Amino acid sequence: MRTDLTSLFGLNIYTNTGVYVGKLQDLVIDIEDQKITGLAISDVNRELFDLTSRGVIIPYRWVITAADIIIVRDVIQRYKKRKED
Repeated sequence: MRTDLTSLFGLNIYTNTGVYVGKLQDLVIDIEDQKITGLAISDVNRELFDLTSRGVIIPYRWVITAADIIIVRDVIQRYKKRKED
């Protein structure tokens, strides 16, 4: 399936457990390998990320699917728990 990359901008991002992560602001693209390597997220859920900036970049390998919303693996929750311990 092919899609315009710009059609993904602004989509809500959730974990596979239903936790809101943020909105897709931009994509990180490796020009040499011609592949997406990351998602730049704005309107970030501050309960997931302890940030002073407006956004965060997560690895594209976390993405499960992208259609009307983007679903990513719940590794964010696991990372946060590990960091708190």
